[in-house]
Amino acid sequence: MSDDLVFAHDTFISPFTWRYGSPAMRQLWSEEHKRRLLRRVWVALARGQMAAGLVTAAQVADLEAHADQIDIGRAQEIEAIIQHDLMAEIRVFAEQCSVGGPIIHLGATSMDILDNVEALRLRQALDLIIAGLGRCLSVLAGQIERYADLPGMAFTHLQPAEPTTLGYRLAQTGQDLLTDWDELLRVRQGIRGKGLRGAVGTAASYEQLLTGASMSAADFSARVMADLDLPEYDVVTQTYPRKQDWLVLNALAGLAGSLYKFAFDLRLLQSPPLGEWAEPFGRQQVGSSAMPFKRNPIHAEKIDSLARFVAALPRVAWDNAAHSLLERTLDDSANRRVLFPDAFLAVDEIVQTALRLLKGLVINEAAIARNLATYGVFAASERLLMEAVKAGGDRQTLHEVIREHSLAAWLAVQRGEPNPLAARLVADAQLQALLAPDTIETLLDASHYVGDAPVRARALAARIRDQGGVHAG
Repeated sequence: MSDDLVFAHDTFISPFTWRYGSPAMRQLWSEEHKRRLLRRVWVALARGQMAAGLVTAAQVADLEAHADQIDIGRAQEIEAIIQHDLMAEIRVFAEQCSVGGPIIHLGATSMDILDNVEALRLRQALDLIIAGLGRCLSVLAGQIERYADLPGMAFTHLQPAEPTTLGYRLAQTGQDLLTDWDELLRVRQGIRGKGLRGAVGTAASYEQLLTGASMSAADFSARVMADLDLPEYDVVTQTYPRKQDWLVLNALAGLAGSLYKFAFDLRLLQSPPLGEWAEPFGRQQVGSSAMPFKRNPIHAEKIDSLARFVAALPRVAWDNAAHSLLERTLDDSANRRVLFPDAFLAVDEIVQTALRLLKGLVINEAAIARNLATYGVFAASERLLMEAVKAGGDRQTLHEVIREHSLAAWLAVQRGEPNPLAARLVADAQLQALLAPDTIETLLDASHYVGDAPVRARALAARIRDQGGVHAG
C-alpha cells in the first residue's frame, strides 16, 4: 500500500473509521472487502463464460487463484493516471493473472460489477444490523417481563397523567422495534442485484458475446447471479433501481427513530426531579470537566445525535432515485461512497449502544414509588369519581368537588408540601355520603390502577420471543 493511503490522526479521518461502529461493520465497508467482492463477481462472470464455451478452465482457475491478492496501492497508482477506479482494479487483477487476465470483465460494463457488489454488501450489512437488533429485542423482552407489574406514573404532554407499569412502557419500545425488525427483514429479503445486463440494461453486449453459444443472455445472467447467490431485478437500466437504496435507508432510519425515542425517554427519566431511570455509570467515569458531581446520560445522547443524522439520509437516497434520469446519471456516485457506510456504521453504533443501555438499565424503584405517591392520587380520583357515581352520585356535581380539591392540592405540591388530596377527599362530606372513608382511601391508591398493562406487556414480550431469530439470553 502506498504511503498516502496510510491515515493517522494528523489528517482528517471519519469518526466512523475509529470511534463509531463495530469492527465487523467497518470491515464490511472497507475498500479491501469491496475489492474482494469485485473479484468475486469477475470470477463468477468468468465461470459463466466458461460454461458458455467462451473462456477456458485454465483462465478461470488463474482468476480464482489470485482473487485474494488485493493491492490497493498499485490500484491507486494506476487510477491516478487513468482516472477510473474500476479499470484500475481490473488492470491490477490482470497484471496478477498472466493466463486469465485478458478475459477479465469481458462483455461487462462497470455497473454490472459495481451494482452487484453493492447489493451483496447491502445484504451483508443488513444481516449485521438485524442480528444486533435481535439481541436488543431479546434483552428487552427480559426487562419487560421483569417489570411488567411495577407501577409508576405515566406522562402525557410531559405532565403526570395516570399510572402505567414500567414493563408496559418498555413494551412500547419493544412493539416499535418489532415493526423495525419486520421491515428490515422485508427489505433484506428484497435485495436484488443488477444482473449482467450491459450499458443500458438491455443485455445487448451479452447477446452479441453469446452468439452461437449454448445459452441466452438471460440464462447467462441467471447462471452468474446464482453463482453469487443473489437474485436480480427483472428490469434495470445501467444500474439497479435506485429506489432500492431508498428502501434500505428508510428501514435504517425507522430503526434509528425507535431507539431515538427510547434514548430520549431515558434522558428525561434520568433527570433528577424524576430520577426513575439511569444509564449505567462506571466507577471511574467522569461526567463533566467542570462539575464533578455530574452523571450525564452521554450514551443516550449519542444515540439521539447519531439517529438525528441517520434520519436525514433517506432524503439523499430519494434524490438519487428521483434524479436517476433516463437510463442513469452519475450524480449519485460520489455521495453513495459515503451514504451507505455512514448510515450503516451510525445505526450499528446506535444498536450496540442501545444493547448496553438495555442490559445495564438502572431502575430506581424508590423514585418511581415516590413519584407515584406524589402524583398518582390525582389520577386515582378518576376511579373515585366513577365509583361515587355508581353509588348514586351526580357525575357533574362530583366532578366539580374533585376538581376544587385537586386544584388546592396542586398548589400545595407546587409549594413543596406533601400532597393533601387524599386527606381532603376522604374528609369531604358529599363523598362520604356515598362511600365509606376507608373505601375512598382504598380507591385513591393508584398503585393498582394500571388496567391490563401487565398482561399486555407480557404478551408483547412473548411475541418478541416467538419472533423468528429472536431468542432469550
